[in-house]
Amino acid sequence: MFLAADEGDINTIIGGIAPDWGPFGSLGTEARVMIEVVMAIAILICLGIAIWGAAKQRIGATALRDTFSAEQGKGLIVAGLAGVFIIGSLGTVFTIVYGMAV
Repeated sequence: MFLAADEGDINTIIGGIAPDWGPFGSLGTEARVMIEVVMAIAILICLGIAIWGAAKQRIGATALRDTFSAEQGKGLIVAGLAGVFIIGSLGTVFTIVYGMAV
Protein backbone atom coordinates (compact mmCIF):
# COMPACT_ATOMS: atom_id res chain seq x y z
CA MET A 1 0.00 0.00 0.00
CA PHE A 2 1.29 3.45 -0.95
CA LEU A 3 0.48 6.48 1.19
CA ALA A 4 1.14 9.71 -0.69
CA ALA A 5 1.41 11.90 2.41
CA ASP A 6 3.34 9.44 4.50
CA GLU A 7 6.44 11.56 5.12
CA GLY A 8 5.05 15.09 4.83
CA ASP A 9 4.45 17.48 7.66
CA ILE A 10 2.22 20.49 8.13
CA ASN A 11 4.96 22.95 7.12
CA THR A 12 4.87 21.66 3.55
CA ILE A 13 1.19 22.56 3.39
CA ILE A 14 1.13 25.89 5.23
CA GLY A 15 4.63 27.15 4.52
CA GLY A 16 3.38 30.70 4.15
CA ILE A 17 4.84 33.11 1.64
CA ALA A 18 8.41 31.92 2.11
CA PRO A 19 9.78 31.10 -1.32
CA ASP A 20 11.15 27.77 -2.42
CA TRP A 21 14.72 29.02 -2.25
CA GLY A 22 16.10 27.06 -5.21
CA PRO A 23 19.38 28.70 -6.26
CA PHE A 24 19.36 30.92 -3.19
CA GLY A 25 19.54 27.98 -0.79
CA SER A 26 23.01 29.01 0.32
CA LEU A 27 21.76 32.22 1.95
CA GLY A 28 22.15 32.48 5.69
CA THR A 29 19.22 32.21 8.06
CA GLU A 30 19.22 35.93 8.84
CA ALA A 31 19.09 36.83 5.14
CA ARG A 32 16.20 34.42 4.56
CA VAL A 33 14.24 35.88 7.46
CA MET A 34 14.84 39.43 6.18
CA ILE A 35 13.63 38.47 2.69
CA GLU A 36 10.54 36.81 4.16
CA VAL A 37 9.79 39.88 6.30
CA VAL A 38 10.16 42.23 3.32
CA MET A 39 7.87 40.00 1.24
CA ALA A 40 5.29 39.86 4.03
CA ILE A 41 5.31 43.65 4.44
CA ALA A 42 4.98 44.16 0.68
CA ILE A 43 2.04 41.75 0.53
CA LEU A 44 0.32 43.53 3.42
CA ILE A 45 0.81 46.87 1.66
CA CYS A 46 -0.64 45.47 -1.57
CA LEU A 47 -3.61 44.01 0.30
CA GLY A 48 -4.11 47.38 1.98
CA ILE A 49 -4.13 49.07 -1.43
CA ALA A 50 -6.73 46.57 -2.67
CA ILE A 51 -8.92 47.15 0.42
CA TRP A 52 -8.56 50.93 0.01
CA GLY A 53 -9.61 50.56 -3.62
CA ALA A 54 -12.65 48.50 -2.67
CA ALA A 55 -13.70 51.10 -0.12
CA LYS A 56 -13.11 53.91 -2.59
CA GLN A 57 -15.14 52.13 -5.25
CA ARG A 58 -18.00 51.42 -2.86
CA ILE A 59 -18.14 54.92 -1.39
CA GLY A 60 -17.68 56.60 -4.78
CA ALA A 61 -20.34 54.53 -6.49
CA THR A 62 -23.05 54.74 -3.83
CA ALA A 63 -22.67 57.60 -1.38
CA LEU A 64 -20.96 60.25 -3.48
CA ARG A 65 -22.24 59.29 -6.94
CA ASP A 66 -18.72 59.97 -8.17
CA THR A 67 -17.91 57.74 -11.15
CA PHE A 68 -14.28 58.86 -11.30
CA SER A 69 -13.70 57.73 -7.73
CA ALA A 70 -15.36 54.39 -8.46
CA GLU A 71 -13.15 53.84 -11.51
CA GLN A 72 -10.07 54.82 -9.53
CA GLY A 73 -11.08 52.28 -6.88
CA LYS A 74 -11.26 49.54 -9.51
CA GLY A 75 -7.73 50.39 -10.60
CA LEU A 76 -6.48 50.22 -7.02
CA ILE A 77 -8.11 46.81 -6.52
CA VAL A 78 -6.46 45.42 -9.64
CA ALA A 79 -3.08 46.94 -8.77
CA GLY A 80 -3.16 45.60 -5.21
CA LEU A 81 -4.14 42.07 -6.20
CA ALA A 82 -1.61 42.01 -9.05
CA GLY A 83 1.08 43.08 -6.58
CA VAL A 84 0.14 40.24 -4.23
CA PHE A 85 0.34 37.74 -7.10
CA ILE A 86 3.69 39.05 -8.35
CA ILE A 87 5.29 39.12 -4.91
CA GLY A 88 3.93 35.67 -4.09
CA SER A 89 5.45 34.20 -7.25
CA LEU A 90 8.87 35.91 -7.07
CA GLY A 91 10.59 32.82 -5.67
CA THR A 92 9.32 30.71 -8.56
CA VAL A 93 10.22 33.35 -11.15
CA PHE A 94 13.77 33.72 -9.78
CA THR A 95 14.25 29.95 -9.75
CA ILE A 96 13.03 29.60 -13.36
CA VAL A 97 15.19 32.47 -14.61
CA TYR A 98 18.24 31.14 -12.77
CA GLY A 99 17.61 27.64 -14.14
CA MET A 100 17.36 28.97 -17.69
CA ALA A 101 20.63 30.88 -17.30
CA VAL A 102 22.58 27.85 -16.07
